[in-house]
Amino acid sequence: MLFKGGTVYTPEGARHADVLVADGVITRVEPGLEPSGRVVDARGLYVLPGGVDVHVHSRDPGFPEKEDFASLTEAAAAGGVTVVVDMPNTVPAVDSAGVLEAKAALARSKARVDFGLWGLIRSSSTAQDLEEMAAAGAVGFKAYLAYSFSLSRKQVLYSPGVDDPDLEAPADYGTLARLAPAVARLGLPLAIHAEDPTVLAAFQRPLLTYGDLLESRPPEAEAVALSAAAAVAREAGVHLHVAHLSSALGLQTAEDAMRVGTELTLETCPQFLLLSADDFDRVGSAMKMLPPIRTAADRAALVDGLRRGVISIVSTDHAPHTDEEKSRSFAEAPAGSPGVQTLYLSCLQLAKDMGDVWLAPRWVSEAPARLVGLEQSKGAIAPGYDADIALVDPKGTTTVAAHEMRSRQRHSVMAGRRFDFAIREVFLRGELVGATHGRMVRPALVFG
Repeated sequence: MLFKGGTVYTPEGARHADVLVADGVITRVEPGLEPSGRVVDARGLYVLPGGVDVHVHSRDPGFPEKEDFASLTEAAAAGGVTVVVDMPNTVPAVDSAGVLEAKAALARSKARVDFGLWGLIRSSSTAQDLEEMAAAGAVGFKAYLAYSFSLSRKQVLYSPGVDDPDLEAPADYGTLARLAPAVARLGLPLAIHAEDPTVLAAFQRPLLTYGDLLESRPPEAEAVALSAAAAVAREAGVHLHVAHLSSALGLQTAEDAMRVGTELTLETCPQFLLLSADDFDRVGSAMKMLPPIRTAADRAALVDGLRRGVISIVSTDHAPHTDEEKSRSFAEAPAGSPGVQTLYLSCLQLAKDMGDVWLAPRWVSEAPARLVGLEQSKGAIAPGYDADIALVDPKGTTTVAAHEMRSRQRHSVMAGRRFDFAIREVFLRGELVGATHGRMVRPALVFG
């Protein structure tokens, strides 16, 4: 297969070139290549590496009526994302190698694009648990610092200050310090949901309005959790990854940690870069998520952090429910929103508005592939890499419409938004998505 005549984003930058593919792998990237098989006309199009969304929630197993691996990966493919990395808070939660392997088998039976899996750190996890999950293919480990664990339901739950014998206490900074040597030895990233439970408990209240949500999840909770986890990571030599960074205070705290030598990557989400609390009257309960979309000042700080390269990854925290659930009153609507289908479009628009559209594949593909150990096979258009390719029309437009969304939740925070790009075709290992089945990806790192 030959992708002919497009503008190709390569590790050395964008250039006019052809891309030759054999057996699902890119073999040559250069101008003037002659076809010897199928030709894909890419004239006038951007030829981009497929997106790698390192923060999605499939809801499968556990709540497939909200989303399963089929609908998740259909949405991903429609948005130019060819790898999704699923968080471990499905049911049962991925806290052991056995659960991880069972979830991988389920995903293989449904996935339209490639997938990876995070493993869960519980307060009762052991170094052996982490070693076995790594051997089974976990890309890294996730700690939910403000979330308890239901022993009977095998489920991660947000339940601060609840005295219940069924609930195991959240993983805390002591848990991280105890397990950090094992994480460092394995060489995999430690991702955190950065909200401190003691701060959240102090501000707990009924969530009747959007103002209540903002007051109940203050930026201090993010900053305190980030600072403490960074101290543990720095001491142990662990790569700390902060999921869904949402505040100016959190960003400032992260930069302080970086200055003293913490190995730290920051991820934020399109909703934090494109919306603020001022949008709630227009968007409604679709904006209910944790952490929340904050003020215009927080948004501006995150955009600036992305522009400066301090924030290197944009992912989605794709977390759908049903449209019926999200249409309930604000107090009753569950937290979360889909986003994987609009990730690449959002970032192309952000990058264009910054004056350099080629920043987008760095945020969406290169940096996330590197985070989860896939930098030798994913995230680039270069010889030896999988031919995961998104063809994007820079003269097209896309207006987000519910009837075109592939997730089970059709109405998202991006509903009605117009982007100055259109995704034309998406390929996984050189085949149009839909003609192939997704595979499990795992870090190239060999530990031990």
